Amino acid sequence: MSTPRDPAAAAAPSRPFYGWFVVAAAFAVTLVGFGSAYTFSAFFEPLQRDFGASRGSVSLVFSLAGCLYFGLGIASGPLADRWGARPLAVGGMLLVALGLALAGRAQSLGGIYLAYGLGIGLGVGCSYVPVLGVVQRWFLRRRGFASGLAVSGIGVGTLAMPPLAAWLIATLGWRDAYLALGGLAALVGVGMALLIEDDPHGRGQGPDGDPLRPGLHTGAPAGMAVREALRSRRFVLLYAACLVSSFGLFVPFVHLVPYALDHGIPQAQAVLLLGGVGIGSTVGRFFLGGLADRFGRQLSMVYMFAGMALALGIWAASTGFLALAVFSLVYGLFYGGFVALLPALVMDYFGGRHIGALIGLLYTSVAVGTLIGPSATGFAFDLSGSYLLPLIAGVGANLLAAAVMAAMPKAPRTPGT
Repeated sequence: MSTPRDPAAAAAPSRPFYGWFVVAAAFAVTLVGFGSAYTFSAFFEPLQRDFGASRGSVSLVFSLAGCLYFGLGIASGPLADRWGARPLAVGGMLLVALGLALAGRAQSLGGIYLAYGLGIGLGVGCSYVPVLGVVQRWFLRRRGFASGLAVSGIGVGTLAMPPLAAWLIATLGWRDAYLALGGLAALVGVGMALLIEDDPHGRGQGPDGDPLRPGLHTGAPAGMAVREALRSRRFVLLYAACLVSSFGLFVPFVHLVPYALDHGIPQAQAVLLLGGVGIGSTVGRFFLGGLADRFGRQLSMVYMFAGMALALGIWAASTGFLALAVFSLVYGLFYGGFVALLPALVMDYFGGRHIGALIGLLYTSVAVGTLIGPSATGFAFDLSGSYLLPLIAGVGANLLAAAVMAAMPKAPRTPGT
């Protein structure tokens, strides 16, 4: 007599694995959110010109937004663990759309701080950590690849959105360009965020699309409590590595285009350099995320920090378009790998029980660096007329982060590594 089978388990293999729809939704949310944020470099010159502002004060717009969207993860992560990722992602995309539209109507740089800084900052902050966390729950063996695929939306957004913004600025002016980008964020971001679901068990599936076995526990995921994780050496060292690296992490997204313009590179080519970061970033998320699943995510993170240090050194020595294009591709490659690996490492170290909360807490380190790094670089340029010192500091910070990561206790061995 045959043993009765769970109907959900029996049906699971005949249905497509919904985890890939969740990945597609996370891809769209990160594309819209970060792509909108990284258009800032295309708006840098018209904002500085129309408001008669210094580079430091214009850079502070991005720094405030970046600090908010990484710092807000400390709240959005736990809220996603409690309420689910979908409402936070939908609300975040609506805030991004509203912030862009209001920025286009701002009458002062202070208005840009409020509209762009709060709209982009709160919107990305509400959505980013929740969508990263939910992807981790849908995968086990292919977690690094899936995480990389989800956040490759950032790379594609960096590639596509700044040239689109530059074309809109040339065609409509910077004010209506912001309004058009806001409409795009509402249509694509909100629509795709509605596809997010929090747990494969709700669809009768296990991680990676495996069928659920009879009697398999489908309650809360296993993992450390938040307080236990925060007291661990692993969390402290990972936090420290992210903190020191993040002081230079987003400097290229604000200052690469102004740097290129300073060296006589035309506006159209200068914006393409930022697209080069997006190309490298997309490749890094796909290629390096998948390789790290096979060869070890912790060791791979050491190479990500070292690679970003190398790239910033190339930038410091570059003045022509070709050399800066090499920088943008190399930097994007290792930056993309860093973004893809970080949430997967958190899952490896601490489990999925409080994945959203822990990713959010970890990203407060990036918030601090993002608040200080791009704006400090702008003020340093205002004082010295050069980007050399901030770039050298970025090289040193990433080398220090690589050393800290190398000192980390080895991660537990997980399937696929």
